[in-house]
Order: sequence, then structure tokens, then C-alpha cells
Amino acid sequence: MSTQKAHDKTLWIETPLIRSTHLSTLLHCNVYLKLETFQPAQSFKCRGVSYFAQHALRTHGPDVHLMIASSGNAGLAAAHAANALGLRCTVFLPNGISQTNIDTIRRAGAEGVTEGDYYVQALQLARKTMQETPNAIMVPGYDNPVLWEGHASMVHEIKRQLPQGVKPDAVVCSFGGGGLAGGIIEGCKAVGWDDVPLVTAETHGSNCFYQTLSLNEGPFAGDAPRRSGTPSTVAHLTHLTSRASSLGASSPSPTVVRKALDRKGGVRSVCVTDEMTMQAAVHFAEDHKVLVELACAATLACAYNPNVLKKVVPEVTVGEDSTIVLIVCGGFKITLAEMEEYRRDLAADVATADGEWKVAYNGEMFTTPKIA
Repeated sequence: MSTQKAHDKTLWIETPLIRSTHLSTLLHCNVYLKLETFQPAQSFKCRGVSYFAQHALRTHGPDVHLMIASSGNAGLAAAHAANALGLRCTVFLPNGISQTNIDTIRRAGAEGVTEGDYYVQALQLARKTMQETPNAIMVPGYDNPVLWEGHASMVHEIKRQLPQGVKPDAVVCSFGGGGLAGGIIEGCKAVGWDDVPLVTAETHGSNCFYQTLSLNEGPFAGDAPRRSGTPSTVAHLTHLTSRASSLGASSPSPTVVRKALDRKGGVRSVCVTDEMTMQAAVHFAEDHKVLVELACAATLACAYNPNVLKKVVPEVTVGEDSTIVLIVCGGFKITLAEMEEYRRDLAADVATADGEWKVAYNGEMFTTPKIA
């Protein structure tokens, strides 16, 4: 591929937006799934990361060496983009990543380096190596406007793909460090959906965004006035306990936090249990024949537990007039063996005496019945 063609060619695909019969029936409204799991690198990361890689090629030339710290999915996206563009790529991963997943990244053409137990430690080594390596540039995992511009392309697609004249009552997405949310916020603003509520889903034990919102004026403070544009206080988690490893950012993007707090439609932050994500992943595989990571299933957990969605999006009414879009963000770190493990763990959890899961929503706690 010539350099000029590499600059111009879109390296992600337009993914399907389908109306889910199963979830629409369960929730008594129109539920659409944006299936980012069908991207070449199996997650939405393809969009922003490849867009950034092309920007790096245009800016620094064909000798640029891409470096990225990642828990897996952004690294695979960078490897695919670098391979398509003929660039070098090194991916820095925390030690918890399986050898199978490391091999997947290497097969895509990147060098894989492991360091530390958490993403932030892999990031520190990536930054040090970048400073010591000629022509190296850091590919951001989630905190960069070029990245958000690439991710925003999915919102433009959603608007084209929904029935004519339909505007969603809410968009629901998982939140790790904020790259996906940043893209959705920018995309919604571009297509005239800035007033559409954004629901972000995390898991207990990996909820840096939820913890950050609790430190700022905004949804947790009820009707307290918002000081638009002021710097945000950001939470820094020192220990991550959730099994949803792709949500494993220690802190969110401060800029995305500010954008979320300032948008007209606001942000609604939900934290669910790991078991709820397991339930959603199992049901989604049975209903839609697609495997998803627990991080992606955090979004689906809001839908597979109807009282959670009703609490979070009370505007949704029964019938054809209400529409919700769920971003099925994808992720390659899932196997059939893990799905069977989730099924067993879920059954064991549901069988315990405590028959309810705890859900956090904008500063309050409520419960939902455990359902296998």
C-alpha cells in the first residue's frame, strides 16, 4: 500500500446496528445493538487507534514507531493498524494478560512486552522506552482528541442506521478510561444528540469514573449548579479487584470527565457486580450467538436486569416510541472455557443465601434480584 493510500484508507469497518428481538421483548421498547465486536481487531478500539496511527504516519512519516500500553484490546488495534500501514509497533502489557492473548497481538505483527501488575505500570515502561527509542511515538489508550474523533465515527453510523427520524432515549456504553465515552460525547454533539442521556457502566472494583463523579459537582450532587469548563477532580484507584480487566484504568481522562459533566444530556453512572456481567455475557451468547468480555457485558447487564434500566433511564416507556442504543464494544479476551467458568460461578453465586445483587447509581445504592 502506498503512503498516500495508507493515509486515506479507513482501517475500521461500518459495524451492524441491529434491533435485538430478545432485549426489546424483555424491556418492552426498541433496543438496538451497535456490534463493535465485528471490527477487524474485535473491538471499537479499531476506530480511534487506527485513526491516531494514520495521524502519526502523516505527521512523522513512515519511520514512526508506534508504542502503546494496553490491557489487550487497544494493543491489538494498534498492531492491526501498524500492520496495515507498514509501521513498527510495540505493545506494553501488564503481567496478568494470558500468553494466548499476547500471542494474538504478536501474530498481528507487533512486539509484545509485559511489565507490572497493572496498566499504569505497563504505561510507565512504555513512556521510558519511548524516550529512549528513535522515531517512537506513544499511542494513547483513551486520553486524546484524535482518538475520540475516530471513535465518534460510530455515532455518525448509528444515526444513519436507525430508522429515519428516530433519536435514542439513551446511549449506554462501558467505561474504562474514557476513550469510548469521549468518542460518543463528541459524536453526539456532531449529530445533534448532545441532549441524549449517556449511561456509563462499570463494575464494582474497577470504577474510576464512578468514583471521580462522586468528587465533582454534577449528577451525584442532585440539582447543585455545575461550573462549566472548570477543572475536574479525578479519582486514582490504587487497587483494582474486578474480573473485567478491560475496565482496568486506575483513573479516567480528566477531559472526558469534564465533557461528560458539561454535556446537555448529562451522564448517568452505573456500577454492577462481576456476577451481573457474567449473567449478561452468558445470556448474550445464548441469545445472539456472540461472545463478549465482561467489560463489554457491563453495558449488557443494565439491559438483562430490567429494573436496573428502568431506574437509570426512567424516560423509557413501554412501546414502540422508546429507543435505547447499547454499544457492544467488543474485546478479544474471551474464550469458550471462560464462558463455561462464568456459567458455573454465576450458578454458585445465585445459589447463596443472599438473593440480591448490589447496584450503584449516581451516588445511591439499590438491589436487584439474582437471576441465573
